[in-house]
Amino acid sequence: MTARGKDFVEELPGRHEEGWYAALIAKAELADYSPVRGCMVIRPYGFALWENMQALLDKRFKATGHRNAYFPIFVPESLLLREAEHVEGFSPQVAWVTEAGGEKLDERLAIRPTSEAIIGTMYSKWVQSWRDLPILINQWANVVRWEKRTMPFLRTTEFLWQEGHTAHRAADEAQEETMRMLEVYRDFVETELALPVIKGRKSEAEKFPGADATYTIEALMPGGRALQSGTSHFLGQNFARAFDISFQDLDGERRLAWTTSWGLSTRVIGATILEHGDDGGLVLPPRVAPVQVAILPIWGGKGADRGAVRDAAERLQRELSNTTRVEVDWSEEKQIGWKHNEWTLRGVPIRLELGPRDIASEQAILVRRDDPNIGRPEKRAVPWTSLAGTIGRTLEDAQSGLFKRALAAREAQTRISNTLDEFTQIMDGPRGFIRAHWCGAAVCEARIKEKTGATIRCLPLDEPAEEGTCIVDGRSSYARALFARAY
Repeated sequence: MTARGKDFVEELPGRHEEGWYAALIAKAELADYSPVRGCMVIRPYGFALWENMQALLDKRFKATGHRNAYFPIFVPESLLLREAEHVEGFSPQVAWVTEAGGEKLDERLAIRPTSEAIIGTMYSKWVQSWRDLPILINQWANVVRWEKRTMPFLRTTEFLWQEGHTAHRAADEAQEETMRMLEVYRDFVETELALPVIKGRKSEAEKFPGADATYTIEALMPGGRALQSGTSHFLGQNFARAFDISFQDLDGERRLAWTTSWGLSTRVIGATILEHGDDGGLVLPPRVAPVQVAILPIWGGKGADRGAVRDAAERLQRELSNTTRVEVDWSEEKQIGWKHNEWTLRGVPIRLELGPRDIASEQAILVRRDDPNIGRPEKRAVPWTSLAGTIGRTLEDAQSGLFKRALAAREAQTRISNTLDEFTQIMDGPRGFIRAHWCGAAVCEARIKEKTGATIRCLPLDEPAEEGTCIVDGRSSYARALFARAY
């Protein structure tokens, strides 16, 4: 290993050491800090990861009848103020433009923290009759929320996301849309990112400002903190009333539409890093990994050997590129140990080593990234004739294995608590998810947060009915809420 290769490994803190997450993002070249406070530059490797996620999610949106559009990043203050609860909820995070072109603006422009106001204004123009409904639109965009404490991907001042906005003729149609998109998020995050989540409804204190109800998918990270990974909002008629999204119904009466909104952001990249990463660096789910297979030529010393290695690497790259995202590390100045460490840190699911001896045997040496034995992973010799099939099966096995491992970790970190003292001890110790009875009173919810730092992540949709008593005031409760400290 070169001196640089040695430093490459030693400079990455251990998985459970302070600074691991930020150092990994920098060393794996996912993102870098920008000159603007709280903002990040997403580098090509990180953006390729987002593009793969985006493509898989966008396919799901279109399969459910949604189309993409784009709306302005600037929102006039008068529009933002129309829905009082909405603007009150976002007011501390809004960034304002007050001057442009060397002149002070007559009206401040908000840099969108979300787009209900500008989209609601446009829907009011586009909806006149029941025939104009439903409107099913999504946009891929950036938003700005002025955060006090930031962390790359998990919480940044500017971030990338998608936001869906729909308008419907009837309440039950809008509610059905809200739950459909929540399930789309669950399926995407669990199937593609190998992140187990819990679907549930937010409490009144935690719901989206201006919504009738907010639904969420909640993941639990290895450090025992929850990560909200996607939300779907039933907006009722609140925004339709504020922006006059109304239509003439079949009976000739004019009625307000029922609307929804839903969003998922680059925060799920942070969740993927935290959930699957280890002491060696990233461990990327194969379905979203920018590179699924890295071919590492071992050059040997003779000119003839080097030419044979290059020819074999090119051949395997051509054959595998039909079914996988494959890259060859053509660098000749790096020793093989350095290459191992680099591709391990980048989280590539499979690496193939190819040297003169392997060529003589018409085989490649396959190494899986998800092998927990980072320093001495299992190596398998695979004949070229069966390589494509073996790689396909290995990628699927790695994908399902990551999900099973994450699910087992979540279950081990999920506990039941029946008293506030017991609840506090858990939050001061191992943390994780806590299922506890709550009477529904906002004052009890606030008391738990004040005493333990934990919030109600959701009221799980699959939580069975169970009579009990609130851990704060002893009043009756009929199901357990899911609590955790959150990012």
